[in-house]
Amino acid sequence: MTHPHHVRSVDGTTIGYVSDGTGPPLVMIHGATADHTALSRVVPLLEPHFTVHAVDRRGRGLSGDGPSYDISLEYADVAAVVDDVARSSGQKVALYGHSYGAVCALGASRLTADLDRLFLYEPGFRGVVLDPAQVVRQLDDLVRAGDHDTALELAYRAGVGMSAAEVAAMRALPTWSARVATVPTIPREFRTAAELAFDSSEHRALDLPTVLLLGEQSTPGQKDVVARIDAALSHSKVVTLPSQAHAAQVTAPWLVADALLAHLR
Repeated sequence: MTHPHHVRSVDGTTIGYVSDGTGPPLVMIHGATADHTALSRVVPLLEPHFTVHAVDRRGRGLSGDGPSYDISLEYADVAAVVDDVARSSGQKVALYGHSYGAVCALGASRLTADLDRLFLYEPGFRGVVLDPAQVVRQLDDLVRAGDHDTALELAYRAGVGMSAAEVAAMRALPTWSARVATVPTIPREFRTAAELAFDSSEHRALDLPTVLLLGEQSTPGQKDVVARIDAALSHSKVVTLPSQAHAAQVTAPWLVADALLAHLR
């Protein structure tokens, strides 16, 4: 049975997460255009082996939001969940993040001593949003017009270069409506991703085993970001997901689960 939990972040915002499974703790962070249900195809493959704690980032689902936005608050949100899970389990925690959520996970790694490893699937730093000025402008217009479904498809197709087949696969899932509900948060996150460069100097001291997941068919910008992170970290490894791009959690969730299980065991 899934159990909901809440923690209070540094600015007083309530951050919610749901827990299920048996075994050591694994905290999972979804990306932009999503809530924790975006992980629904991967989580069941992990729950027989780990207690999975799937987070709703601020502004959606079980979580509240603050009056202003800065990604540093998201780092603190994730760290607060990790610390809460570590206290309740009595163990250090593995942390997984996808896309924008991977940026949040990496930022959180500098704020907590309760991690034992990181999994980062294509972190959404500057260079991964295609034509950011035009995409963000169009997203702003669509959100103001209330055309959330079109905005979501634009974010996937023009924003991060997903194929029509990948978007169709997402649209066919029951979680599509939950993704549409997160659309008001997309412009701020895409704007941040377009401006936030990976700073190697901030992470050279990171002493955590880190697995970088990368789709074989992902965009050159995404591959470049992963390569720069790999070069900067002292204990990192790149795992390529064959025939996949940015949406393997949906299109091939077993590949994502297998990569995590191989390095968690």
